[in-house]
Amino acid sequence: MPYRVCFVCTGNICRSPMAESVFHARVAEAGLDELVEVDSAGTGGWHEGDGADPRTVAVLAEHGYDSEHTARQFQATWFSHLDLVIALDTGHLKALRRLAPTEQDAEKVRLLRSYDPAAGHDVDVPDPYYGGMDGFEECLEMVEAASAGLLAAVREQVEGEAA
Repeated sequence: MPYRVCFVCTGNICRSPMAESVFHARVAEAGLDELVEVDSAGTGGWHEGDGADPRTVAVLAEHGYDSEHTARQFQATWFSHLDLVIALDTGHLKALRRLAPTEQDAEKVRLLRSYDPAAGHDVDVPDPYYGGMDGFEECLEMVEAASAGLLAAVREQVEGEAA
């Protein structure tokens, strides 16, 4: 059974699809794509069915990432089949933990930047939606910086389950 990771932001059109694309690439580079499934969603359903924000698509393409995506809203029932739920900021973290049906499910929710030792106390990935392209570039840098630590944590879980 694959290890399942879901990235969550507000509307699932900027930060979480970016994180999904970057992490999917890291998982593939590590040769773990048969063992790890990567997904994303939003805490709200405003953009359900839409593609990623065109600026997200442009930044991902510019850096060599795939950006195929359809927005959807996170559902509490998903906790039962997810191993890790990655929130992009503390507001998402709190919302997801409130949504979790059990304490065990709430413990599955982690902040993305908690996997980046250089982040320090700056744990939120800012929402670039209302700004310019520089915000999307900054978002990508933060996502990439945290992805190595997240991959190491996921690899440890996957290899531990295989043993």
